[in-house]
Amino acid sequence: MDKPQILIVEDDLDLSEMLSAYFRVQNYDVLTAAWGKEALDIAKDNHTDLIVLDIRLPDIDGYEVCRQLRTQRQTQDTPIIFLTEKRDRVDKLQGLELGVVDYITKPFDIQELRLRVRNAISRVNRQALVNPVTDLPEGQMVEERLTNLLTSTEKWTILQMSINSLGRFREMYGFVAADDVLRAVTLMIRNAVREHGGAEDYIGHIGAEDFIIITQTGNVNEIRDRIQKRIEQSREYFYPLKDREKAREAMEANHLRLNSGSVTNTDGPFEDVDALKKKLNAAVVANTPKS
Repeated sequence: MDKPQILIVEDDLDLSEMLSAYFRVQNYDVLTAAWGKEALDIAKDNHTDLIVLDIRLPDIDGYEVCRQLRTQRQTQDTPIIFLTEKRDRVDKLQGLELGVVDYITKPFDIQELRLRVRNAISRVNRQALVNPVTDLPEGQMVEERLTNLLTSTEKWTILQMSINSLGRFREMYGFVAADDVLRAVTLMIRNAVREHGGAEDYIGHIGAEDFIIITQTGNVNEIRDRIQKRIEQSREYFYPLKDREKAREAMEANHLRLNSGSVTNTDGPFEDVDALKKKLNAAVVANTPKS
């Protein structure tokens, strides 16, 4: 079994080396960074199961590092534990607002930190099969469902719907507002499938901002049109009232639009799930308006 990999972001080199040595003995792979920019580069290029992040760094503070991590697909759900000398309630609330899972104040008990790291990673592993924002299946559960389609004798269609420019929206308004968009779109999809789909239809995530619906071929157009109509009616209201002008400009540029594409069983046979997903992604790209 692969070792969990953690990133320790700490500019006190003695403390960083001590934590690195300690967690390696505890059977973790450890990456270290002393600067915020360095941490962002490492997180972008490596899969990390958890990040221990000092707030006070030489270049950009831990809050800004956390904000930028939350705008990146690879790290938007990575658990982060703040390591800090700050004790004020407002500082802790700021960290929690950014999606930090825990907060350790220096000086700290190394055994307590070890347990908090272990528990945070365990929680993520337990939740890995379901998206924490939308409560829809993702990852291995979706892969298994797609694998079953490859040998199915039934007629089926996969409809993929992807939210355009949600990352840019997240950068402007934060992860809370972006999560609200994901929840709203999920509700629209559920309602459309309930109204126009069948009892065996399946909804899941093929990516963090990419939904799939597995349904009968005859239902696809009605489901897609219903969802598109609802999102067009709602897009402007995802933006704050003070930014309605920006909302109109964004809509003209197709931001927060749902791009869609579909694949049916007659488009196969498919060699494997990757081939199926590649075909599905190509269908979405082909139907995406040029900005």
